Amino acid sequence: MLYRKRLYRNLEVCPECGDHRRLAAADRIEQLADPGSFTAFADRVPAVDPLGFVDLVPYPARLAGARASTGLSEAVLCGEAAIDGHRLVLAAMDFRFLGGSLGSVTGELIVRAVERARQRRLPFVVVTASGGARMQEGALSLMQMATTIQAIAGLRSDGLLSVSVITDPTYGGVAASFATATDVIVAESGARMGFAGPRVIQQTLRQTLPDGFQTADFLFRHGYVDMVVERRQLRPALRSLLSVAAPTPAPRAEAPRPEAPRSVATRPAPALAAAAPVHATVPSPRVPPPEPDVEAPDRPGSVRLAPHDDPGQSPGTAGAPVRDGTSAPAEAIGIVRAARRSDRPTTLDYLATAFDGFVELHGDRLGADCPAVVAGFARLDGIPVAVIGHQKGHTTAELVARDFGMASPAGYRKAVRVMRTAANLGLPVVTLIDTPGASPGVQAEQQGQALAIAESISTMAGLPVPVVAVITGEGGSGGALALAVADRVLMRHDAVYSVISPEGCAAILWNDPSAAPRAAEALCLTAPDLLRVGVIDAIVGDPAVPGGQHAPGELRAALTGTLTPLLDVPAQDLVPLRRARFRRFCATGDKARTELGSVHEYSGA
Repeated sequence: MLYRKRLYRNLEVCPECGDHRRLAAADRIEQLADPGSFTAFADRVPAVDPLGFVDLVPYPARLAGARASTGLSEAVLCGEAAIDGHRLVLAAMDFRFLGGSLGSVTGELIVRAVERARQRRLPFVVVTASGGARMQEGALSLMQMATTIQAIAGLRSDGLLSVSVITDPTYGGVAASFATATDVIVAESGARMGFAGPRVIQQTLRQTLPDGFQTADFLFRHGYVDMVVERRQLRPALRSLLSVAAPTPAPRAEAPRPEAPRSVATRPAPALAAAAPVHATVPSPRVPPPEPDVEAPDRPGSVRLAPHDDPGQSPGTAGAPVRDGTSAPAEAIGIVRAARRSDRPTTLDYLATAFDGFVELHGDRLGADCPAVVAGFARLDGIPVAVIGHQKGHTTAELVARDFGMASPAGYRKAVRVMRTAANLGLPVVTLIDTPGASPGVQAEQQGQALAIAESISTMAGLPVPVVAVITGEGGSGGALALAVADRVLMRHDAVYSVISPEGCAAILWNDPSAAPRAAEALCLTAPDLLRVGVIDAIVGDPAVPGGQHAPGELRAALTGTLTPLLDVPAQDLVPLRRARFRRFCATGDKARTELGSVHEYSGA
């Protein structure tokens, strides 16, 4: 028998077995921060339902339930605090809130917290606890991976310390984004972290997991975290790190600083519609619940973005992107099946028809190569470019040899190497995306899949050269996003792009894999859907052409027309504009859409 008071005194760690129990965000902050020092940011960010998502329960109802049960507005609680007098911005995730999943508002709150750290010249510490990206927000939840990584990069450029504290569990899109993008990674004893969860690996590949797989000690042995710390030692460990980053602590009695204006690298963040603020003062373990308002889109076009080029351009021209997404809608699950066909053009096929003089490069320079990623140099209508793409195959033997286009960490590290070489040479980067997702195996986790994806996202976000991505087939989750952080994202009319497969979504939310057709519709994973919400910028190809076929030169014309205007953008403007492109995915509302205009100012429209 374990007495509650004894467990509380031991910081929710079992004194008999050492098991570290999960903590609510407010309880975590109470343990880490100086008493009375934490002041939550009074951000007014409304809950959003960008896709009008309904499974067995409407998404707004799920949000309302999470709010009622946790007392939180979202899956993260952010504010300014002190640890032994050292001021910092502190963010703590709460797994009780929809599994700590990363949605648009979660991303917005984390980015705002980072922005305040930059404004106030303070270190940033984030405590992670998440199952990954939020399925109910589809591809928009994936965009938060890029946005949060870009925010962390801003801290680094400002010379400010960032620290992530990995707690149990930390998986998927959070593990492959801000959790592993910080300067220092501290793992709480017993925490687990990885890109693919154990059940996914066992059910997908039927692999036996080694003892201690993905635990803090496993991560430390493989070099993916800086230290493993018992819960009672977390505060002293953070104090030591903060003392190096900020050797002169602020007085403990210092009054909370007034709110500073929000900012991002290029302009103020879009104003969001009002909702009740999240506010709490530790040691109170509860946060007053906000109003349960949820903003739903005015379907079908309420969050559609203005196209970059002439909106009246005829889609009948070979290779011209289809701009309006108004073609007769096809059944989503049918497009999913078309995207998976083995007779579709692969990256090597496109390199033969859309590019000239391709020279392939191999290896990650760390001891491995990945056949699921093809990379090298080529010419696009005479323009020298670097090309990187997922490679599947047409036959069973080819598919097996290429691991079905599922990149290993070596594949993403090879991609990063070629991207950096392109940046050094001043070459534009073109990526071709066709993958069901990143490789989910034991070996991939041992080699640091989450960190490799995060590094690829971070590298693409910071490239000082034009970047154009094309989703040519399957755009599966973070494995696709790792090659899609671009200035412009194109998508074939018969391709898909999603946070999770329809089958996976159906199994989790419907408890029935046969509900995949319903899940496919709900995820809004088709090109017209994604054009409307602004995830992609144009659709390539004629919907009348059966899946698997493509007009000669179609991709070449689309890429040339998209890349050429970007060549005129000054190099110093590319990264801020790219950051602004992804930053907008945290925001909703008319003002946010209006502010997108400056992102397109160099499009030649």
